[in-house]
Amino acid sequence: MDWSTLLSLKRHGDTHIRLRKEQDDTRLGFEVDYDRIIFSAAFRSLQDKTQVIPLSKTDFVHTRLTHSLEVSVVGRSLGRVAGKQILEKHPQLKELGYRFNDFGAITAAAALAHDIGNPPFGHSGEKAIGEFFVNGKGKKYRSALSDVQYQDLIDFEGNANGFRLLTQSRKGVEGGLRLSYATLGAFMKYPKASLPKRPSSHVADKKFGFFQSGQEAFVEIAGELELLTRNKVEETSYARHPLTYLVEAADDICYTIIDFEDGINLGLISEDYALEYLIKLVQNNINTKKYNLLHLQEDRLSYLRALAISTLISDAISVFDTNEEKILNGTFNTSLLEQSKYQAQIKDIIALSVNKIYRSSEVIEKEIAGYRIISDILEVYTDALIRKRAHKASNYDALMLKTLPESYRNTETSIYDILLNACCYVASLSDSAAVHIHNKIMGRQL
Repeated sequence: MDWSTLLSLKRHGDTHIRLRKEQDDTRLGFEVDYDRIIFSAAFRSLQDKTQVIPLSKTDFVHTRLTHSLEVSVVGRSLGRVAGKQILEKHPQLKELGYRFNDFGAITAAAALAHDIGNPPFGHSGEKAIGEFFVNGKGKKYRSALSDVQYQDLIDFEGNANGFRLLTQSRKGVEGGLRLSYATLGAFMKYPKASLPKRPSSHVADKKFGFFQSGQEAFVEIAGELELLTRNKVEETSYARHPLTYLVEAADDICYTIIDFEDGINLGLISEDYALEYLIKLVQNNINTKKYNLLHLQEDRLSYLRALAISTLISDAISVFDTNEEKILNGTFNTSLLEQSKYQAQIKDIIALSVNKIYRSSEVIEKEIAGYRIISDILEVYTDALIRKRAHKASNYDALMLKTLPESYRNTETSIYDILLNACCYVASLSDSAAVHIHNKIMGRQL
């Protein structure tokens, strides 16, 4: 793959080439991407979606919104530092007008959007949607779907839904947010269809990045960027955009360190673990005198967190720079942090977080409630939509469909599209909105 192509400023519907040297540096195209994402309705909904604790009543626990903002900040730093090194290795990019901050802008925008397609109630929300079609009332639709369409639903994927939100055309709005193809490429963490499932151990095959309804847009973007194809048979599968590794690293760094910090602030993890688990990440930079003067726990944690993130940023850049050729050739098959010299410490922190936070009774109880809420909402809406398609809708169905946003009411299409639309509607809901709708359905709220 070639950087000059990977940094494409093209947007959906463009009929002319956008050249970097012709860009207005006060309103750079990649920075426009960031603005369009942050002003989108889908991004705003992240303010009430779970990052660690579903429906948390505390004000210091991260939501998907605060997490996404922090990931974008770390991504920007990663992109800028990597950009300087890339421009030194590929000086022809400077002649085309590219600057180191371009890499930071692309990575920041893609990182900002990385969770935009996630359902309510954290990752359990994705599982709850899939479970509805595997063991719930939705399994009755299996015979009406192809294998890959069914896989889209039973493995409902926030990354694929994010791509859909960013690119799907609506009446009068062609190409969704019309982001640059460079930013969309960096966003595409798993550049493959839902089938075959995990055909290899390559990190890009861990999940999938687009629904069947979005394959055409995905292929167009991958082709424009000239991503390497990885087709073993006839499936649609590509090598990652190199900056995707930086977006992924930003996310990995943030959830590793900041979820750990949230666990301590919530009292689920003792503060004594903070220095013990982070010492090897901070030992080269910590000012012990300054640390000992910090009397508040939140100040001590903030100081350690900043040092740890800085260390991991430098380490991720080192791994990226060392493996740039493999990344461009599509043969680098792990995340950057999996090659980190701090891998042991990262695994220890994640293991502690899993044990103390993700499996805490508070999280488990609210995830159980989330499963029921999502299943009940999906049952009501899918039944109403499918019966309307068959001209058999009841009065109750008609009433329920009036509560759906107009963009999700279309029944003059395939069963697959109707079901996927219903899933994407549920995924668009915030935690509180899902609870509110469920209460109405159950007759608990008038």
